[in-house]
This record gives sequence, C-alpha cells and structure tokens, in this order.
Amino acid sequence: MLKNIFKYVISLGIAIALLYWTLKDYDFAENYQKLKSANLYWILVSAIFTLIAHTSRAIRSKMLLEPLGYKPSTLNSTLAILMGYFANYLVPRLGEVTRCTTLTTTDNIPFEKTFGTVITERIIDFILLFVLLLLNFILEFDRLSDFFLGFFKDKFEGKLSSLTLPIIVIICILIGGVIIWKLQKEKILNSPLVKKIVQLGSGLLEGLTSIKNLKNPIAFIGHSVLIWTMYYLMAYCLFFALPETANLGLLAGLSTLVIGAIGIAAPTPGGLGTYHALVGGLMVLYGLSSDSGKTLAIFLHGSQMIITIIFGIISFLILFILKRNKLPQLND
Repeated sequence: MLKNIFKYVISLGIAIALLYWTLKDYDFAENYQKLKSANLYWILVSAIFTLIAHTSRAIRSKMLLEPLGYKPSTLNSTLAILMGYFANYLVPRLGEVTRCTTLTTTDNIPFEKTFGTVITERIIDFILLFVLLLLNFILEFDRLSDFFLGFFKDKFEGKLSSLTLPIIVIICILIGGVIIWKLQKEKILNSPLVKKIVQLGSGLLEGLTSIKNLKNPIAFIGHSVLIWTMYYLMAYCLFFALPETANLGLLAGLSTLVIGAIGIAAPTPGGLGTYHALVGGLMVLYGLSSDSGKTLAIFLHGSQMIITIIFGIISFLILFILKRNKLPQLND
C-alpha cells in the first residue's frame, strides 16, 4: 500500500514539475478567454469518436478472449475499457488492472487471462504507433527532426559517465541472482510464491498467444485500424474548436496523434505534463506562437480528460445499477 502511494506521489510530482516547466511563462489570463470561447460542438464530436474507438476496442478484446473460451458482452467489455481509461487519470497503469478486475466481476474471466490479452493489445497498439511514427517522420521529416533534436538536445550530453554506477549495480545483482539460484534452486521452485507466479505466468502466456487462434483475423485488423483512425479524428476535430488552430492541416493532426500518444504513455496520471510539454512544443513548428501551442495542448488534453471522466462515471453507474439488479443483463 505504502509502495503504491509512494509511486503515485512520485508520478504526480513529475507531472506537476513538467506542467510548471511548460507553463511557467504562459499567460493564463489572456489565453483563458480563448479556451472559454471554444466551440463546444467539436468537443461533442470528439466524444462520439471517443465512444466509437472504445467500443471498437471492446469488440477487438472480445476476439482475443473467445479462443480462451470466454465471451463477454460488448456492453461489459466497453464499460470495463471506459472505467480503465478513467482509472488511468487517477493512477498511471491502474487502468489495465481496473479493466481486468471488472471483467472478472461481470463475466468470471480469470484476471491473468484477461491481463494477457491486454498485453497483446498493447503490443499491437505499440506496433501500429511505431508504424504511424515512421509514416509521420517520412511525411514531416524536417519538422519532427528539428523538434526531437531541439527537445532532447543537451539532455543526454555528458550523461554516459553517470550510468557507470547503475550498470555495475545491475551486473552485481545479476551475478548474485545466479549464485542464489544455483544454491537454492529446489527450494525456490517449490515455494508457494513461485508456484503462484508460474500459474499467473501460464495464464498470461495463454492470453498473449490467443491472437494466433483468432476466428476472424481480418475483422481484428479492421478494428485495430478503426481504433487509431478514431484516435486521429478525436484530436483533429478539436482543431476546429479554436479559431487560431482551425487551419492546421491533416499532417498537423497526425503529428499531434503520434507525439500526443507518446506523451500519454508516459508514467504520469493521464499523461499530465508530458502531453502538454510535447504537444505544446510541437505546435510551434506548425506556425503557432508558444502560448497558442500550449493553449491547444491544454484544450486537447483537457477535453479528452473531461470526456473520459464523464464516460468513466457513467460506466461505473451502469455497472452499479446492473450489479444491484444481480447482473441480469451483463452476460447478454
């Protein structure tokens, strides 16, 4: 418990530090009026794309669970995913656990098997993100190369010597681990903890390899493409909500999707801080002022956070109502 609290405090501290570093020279008074005048219609459109993306993700996750003998309803899977994304805004990586435990409650699916399929999904999404990153670099090489060189320059210069001690420590730990294994192999293998880990690992492996037994691989690929298309539209349509960003092109939307996804994946609550630093800096390369770029980053992140929180709360209420009625509809 204390360990989790410590990790959360560290994560939140990093987010606050990044936000301060990004917004320390930001004119809140002037830019607040821009945010206040944003066209709410486009937030509603973004919310629709968000719901489509998460429903498609729910259907795709069902495809991975079916070879394992489990068939949760689309409703259950969607609610679990929406609650998972909501949880990620509270504690980084809590969403995956929330999603798996929700399906364990509603459909009696073992946690480790659901978690294995979630890892498979993450691997697939990482591959797709990497493909989009390559495509983005090809199409916007000059902008993105300048952005990354400018963002990371001097951050690693002269740092190699500081890695010497950690490398030595890691090597010593590995050598010590090998020695302990050689001396206590039988005792370790027969311990209850190791048996539990082996059981968990077996379930994870089964979930991970479920992709090879898909009944409809074409539909799985189609949903994967649809999910990322919706992610793109979720952000791109919000450009039109602010007069200063309404003329940003399709490639600016692609760059925002890719760089924003990297920011969201960082170990801070909902990508807080990292998203603002990356996307805010990126938008300067598309002709926006520093303040306008930060305003767009705040608007994009804030809009998606509000949408996610609302969907998460609604999902929780639906599950509560259905559970109170002894889940008569959860397995339809």
